[in-house]
Amino acid sequence: MRRIILFIASSLDGFIARKDGGLDWLFSDGDYGFSRFLASVDTVVMGRKTWQVAQALGDSFQGKKVYVFSRRKKGMTFSAQPAPLCRKLRKGHGKDIWLVGGGEIAATLLDAKLVDRIILSVHPVILGEGIPLTKRLGSDVPLRLLSTRRFPSGLVQLTYKVR
Repeated sequence: MRRIILFIASSLDGFIARKDGGLDWLFSDGDYGFSRFLASVDTVVMGRKTWQVAQALGDSFQGKKVYVFSRRKKGMTFSAQPAPLCRKLRKGHGKDIWLVGGGEIAATLLDAKLVDRIILSVHPVILGEGIPLTKRLGSDVPLRLLSTRRFPSGLVQLTYKVR
């Protein structure tokens, strides 16, 4: 079965973006394992707001099948029901699936017990407010730490298995 992996960055205080969606605080001085991770996936799932940010930044999803979840927009790759589609994707053939974000889709798939791993790059900055890593969850999500990587920049990357 294919795995769904949340590969995401946050501030030390758990925000994935500033309140206005700004990402200027994210480090861009290194790869931090992103290229290797990107080669391990062939499918990308994300929420509409994350998709809009990715489009503005010039997305790096070339050669990947992309699914965008939204309650507003309809079309071929847009769907308001992420859990049923993600269950189907997990049973299909292929590489792992990257759950890009944001906080709403992450919470939805965590609540549905569809996320297998979390790779969290914690940037050494405190934002004080912003968009949280997840929205409200229906229950606790127990994790098992698989590995940690420390980079000279101060960024720490944590890899967890969702139990």
